[in-house]
Amino acid sequence: MNTYTSKFLPVEIEKFKTIFKNENASFSTPQYMHFQARGDGFTASFYTSGKLVIQGKKTSEIVSKYFESSQTTLFKTIENNMPKDTDGEIAPYPHIGIDESGKGDFFGPLVIAGVLLDENGAESLQKAGICDSKKMNDKKILELQDLIKEVSTFDIIAISPLKYNELYNKFKNLNRLLAWGHSTVLENILSKKPCETAISDKFADESVIKSALKERGKNINLIQQTKAESDTAVAAASVLARGEFVKRISKLASEYEINLPKGASNLVLEQGRKFMEKYGKEEFKSIAKLHFKTYLDITEERLIK
Repeated sequence: MNTYTSKFLPVEIEKFKTIFKNENASFSTPQYMHFQARGDGFTASFYTSGKLVIQGKKTSEIVSKYFESSQTTLFKTIENNMPKDTDGEIAPYPHIGIDESGKGDFFGPLVIAGVLLDENGAESLQKAGICDSKKMNDKKILELQDLIKEVSTFDIIAISPLKYNELYNKFKNLNRLLAWGHSTVLENILSKKPCETAISDKFADESVIKSALKERGKNINLIQQTKAESDTAVAAASVLARGEFVKRISKLASEYEINLPKGASNLVLEQGRKFMEKYGKEEFKSIAKLHFKTYLDITEERLIK
């Protein structure tokens, strides 16, 4: 466990401070926080919204020591009584959410998007029914894109299959490629508007993306969390990313006059074989991610025939 997140009421601030003083932490008070405690192997951020985020290699040890014992029964009771309208939000606004689309799709690009929202923008999107793009159909995703762009500062980078294969050969690792994309989007947004906090869905050890951060990003409070799409800004980023992916894979399908299914299913395998028959092996680099096992399945099938 490298990240722990939970919600509490601020009535117990001093108890939390005592916990981190026991761990020899130094304290500061960044904007939108009651305090931030930094110690050897961890950073603990207690936001004014009641969200406590602990990150670092020592997270599991601290959680086991202080947050899973009988002495924290009061904390758990407080957490369970938090107002429901704050569920899902990981940090107070304004903050940036970052997410990607196309990572698990054999055909089409990899798209990474970032969205900087303030409280009013987040409320507008919540009223419009924004949620993780995986829970919405393509029609709804495309309908919400304009609203997201209207109420936010955003950035989208779409990596075509041709460029994706080139970058994958360079990085030799999908997580490092994703870290490069996330950090690029973050830097682009920060060049348009300052912000102190960003949230990204956790796809690798925190050191992977932190090592990829550029000049502005190195100074931001970056929260990496699994299932981060529960946060409105991250959900909005997922919608922008998926919408761009849908448009681009549709354009590829039109250019090659062949159906390009999403995902990496048997239907994808079937269409890949049809593409192979029509265009040959070399052209795959322009429409698909070549490190997928699907590519080997298709090309080996061709050799057998």
